[in-house]
Amino acid sequence: MMGATPPTTVELTVHTRSWADLAVHRSRVRGCLLGGAIGDALGYPVEFLSLDAIRATHGAAGVTGLVTDADGVTGRISDDTQMSLFTAEGHLRGYCRTRDRGVGGAEAAIVHDAYLRWLETQNHPGPLPEQDLRHRIGWLRHEPWLYARRAPGNACLSGVEAGVTPDPYGKPTGEPGPVNPDSKGCGAVMRSAPFGLTDLGARRSFELAAQCAQITHGHPTGYLASGAFAALISHLVDGESLEGAVLRTLRLLSGYRGHEETTAALSGAVALAEEEGEATPERVETLGAGWVAEEALAIGVYAALARTRPQTFHVGRQGTVCDPKPPRTPIEAAFLLSVNHSGDSDSTGSVCGNILGALHGDVHLPPRWLTEIEGRTAVARLGDDIAAEIRPGEKRPWNY
Repeated sequence: MMGATPPTTVELTVHTRSWADLAVHRSRVRGCLLGGAIGDALGYPVEFLSLDAIRATHGAAGVTGLVTDADGVTGRISDDTQMSLFTAEGHLRGYCRTRDRGVGGAEAAIVHDAYLRWLETQNHPGPLPEQDLRHRIGWLRHEPWLYARRAPGNACLSGVEAGVTPDPYGKPTGEPGPVNPDSKGCGAVMRSAPFGLTDLGARRSFELAAQCAQITHGHPTGYLASGAFAALISHLVDGESLEGAVLRTLRLLSGYRGHEETTAALSGAVALAEEEGEATPERVETLGAGWVAEEALAIGVYAALARTRPQTFHVGRQGTVCDPKPPRTPIEAAFLLSVNHSGDSDSTGSVCGNILGALHGDVHLPPRWLTEIEGRTAVARLGDDIAAEIRPGEKRPWNY
């Protein structure tokens, strides 16, 4: 036809990321989730025990590795890891939907749907039929080992049932939220690390985590501590040092009304880690017991930051004697410090493990503990899913 415009061919360039960049990023993402599961499994058998009771049961050094729970099983995770995994699944779904459609607004609703899937694992022996219900999707809900009650918090249970979905683009106001407005238990902060695993940046990770925390916990400290934890993880995954990540998180946190309790707890953890002398369970207990959000975050940060006792070996006529015993790496020592105290040991262990994994990657997690963790394959699979979506090996300038 006369005057028709000839077709135009446009050549698009596919950008390939380096092996090193991809490997480090994937290791940090996997490490964050797997490290949280290790800390959770270390602390779960001694949750609710005093430090004296832990030592009476496991010796003067307390827990020195994975121990059996009340049922005689080693390596079990608790509600901390369960909820972290469903947070990760829900956040990834929301992230991909926003990216692919170019419009957001459903992120918190999608995370709430994930928490409904978690709630069904607490109330039923196995996955229910889909029945065209929006939230009954995905492979995670079909993992049989997740169908177990492991001391879930009342605020988490009642909050998810309440069905309130905060505005994902709202700013944390420092005012009590609509659900459990007086609750600042650690049930929100201990599940919030996954918000820092995508490429949203520290501020956006903070605000989305803080908003989604209000699905169950309305106290300002409860949701601001959750936001601070997500921001901290975001900095670590981006390659920041732990010291630098904490200081940058404190600076970000200070801009939100109602930050004072969380700021005081985090600042106290930093100051304690800077003190001379060996980190001990007695020092940990000056930060609290971990039952509330700011204390769980502070203990996890302190254990990851603090100077633990150097491992030494003495060779003499009696053979080789190690101190401490059994021998441990600095990363193992940090894990053990995070759970050997009176209080919520699985939550503080989980928070510390998320931090250690994001900082060091899965390649530096203790293999003798990692191999015994319940659900390890599924945890790693979810980490791989996140890493592949956030930082694919080939950056394509098109969507399928």
